[in-house]
Amino acid sequence: MTKTPVLSKPKALPNGKVTYSSGGGLALLTLTNPPANGYSHAMMRDLDEAILTARFDDSIHVIVIAGAGEKFFCAGADIAMLNDVTPTFKYQFCLHANETLLRLEHTPKLVIAALSGHCVGGGLEIALACDLRIARKDSGKCGLPEIALGVLPGTGGTQRLVRVVGKSRAIELMATGRLMPFDEALALGLVTEVRTAANDEAFMQEVLAYAASFCTPAKAALSVGLIKRAVQTGAEIPLESGLALERELQARLFSSADAKEGIAAFVEKRTAHFEGR
Repeated sequence: MTKTPVLSKPKALPNGKVTYSSGGGLALLTLTNPPANGYSHAMMRDLDEAILTARFDDSIHVIVIAGAGEKFFCAGADIAMLNDVTPTFKYQFCLHANETLLRLEHTPKLVIAALSGHCVGGGLEIALACDLRIARKDSGKCGLPEIALGVLPGTGGTQRLVRVVGKSRAIELMATGRLMPFDEALALGLVTEVRTAANDEAFMQEVLAYAASFCTPAKAALSVGLIKRAVQTGAEIPLESGLALERELQARLFSSADAKEGIAAFVEKRTAHFEGR
């Protein structure tokens, strides 16, 4: 089993709503807004900056997003904030959140959501923008309950949920606003895996070790990142265009040092040692 990497001391982003730590090829972005990690424009700005920091850091191969504390990954948008701002601000807020989560999807590095605690509303929308979603068993529920506020999931929920569970199920989940345990979410494909862990700390150690398994030198992290890009973009365009994208990404990989190492190691019957370049 891959060892859990040692991360740097968490550093707060400018608005104090996200902390950033890194080490062993990983970047850990933690949503930090007690008591429920509800997100505001300030948090989205911090998350945006953290995503860009990880994207431009060549030593980072995998991004993990978590919520502070054991009770909530993220309870969605800060409703009190939404109650105090103008409709125009709300529109710009949703637009920026859309841009931030698209930036997460477009980053050619694997992104894993570590779901310990409730993951509802905008919190689930953030998780849906991640490539993999690992949940801690019986730690909370997930769902999109915006219908209770007379609105719809406005941070990508209507679009990403349907791509995961299909039209009818997506409509049912959003129109009822029902919340579900992570085991049901696993059966629907909303989460990738449910893990049993004694507490949040043990769960995070497991998730970080799992994330590290996608890093160099054991794994060709550059290849992992471009597989992510091929799927995330290819799923949204015609098949012929997707195949063209796949060929271009493959050509890039064929010219990489990691592909040369991987092929040579296979021929020489030895373990490959990848460098992520």
